[in-house]
Amino acid sequence: MLYGPMTHPQLLRALAAAGHGSKILIADGNYPHTTGVNELCELVSLNLAPGLLDVNQVLDVLKRTIPIEKAEIMVPEDDNDPIVIDAHDDYRAALPDVEFGEIKRWAFYDAARSGDVGIIIATGDQRLYANLLLTVGVRQPGE
Repeated sequence: MLYGPMTHPQLLRALAAAGHGSKILIADGNYPHTTGVNELCELVSLNLAPGLLDVNQVLDVLKRTIPIEKAEIMVPEDDNDPIVIDAHDDYRAALPDVEFGEIKRWAFYDAARSGDVGIIIATGDQRLYANLLLTVGVRQPGE
């Protein structure tokens, strides 16, 4: 039996294989989960139904499982797009000590196809621009 918040065998195995600098994409339900990443990226499907699970729920468990060095969020291509992205405020609140970067939509797709992205977690999150790209940090002494 495991201690800790995560019990998903496939995700635990994938995380154990990821190291410092590896990237994990927690993708919303609109993201192209198979064509929007590199061919070696491991797909973990947690998209049970629309809205289940959402990125916030996955992030809540993930942040208590691995060190997170950096977070990057997808933003609209057009800076004048009036869309309000509540998801981004949620992520910043959940990761107050983590550096955040913003990547425009089409560049985000390119970043997600990078060889550094080893895991994509498909969620049922229905919010627009709710994709979150995380960089695995370093485990600190005593953790």
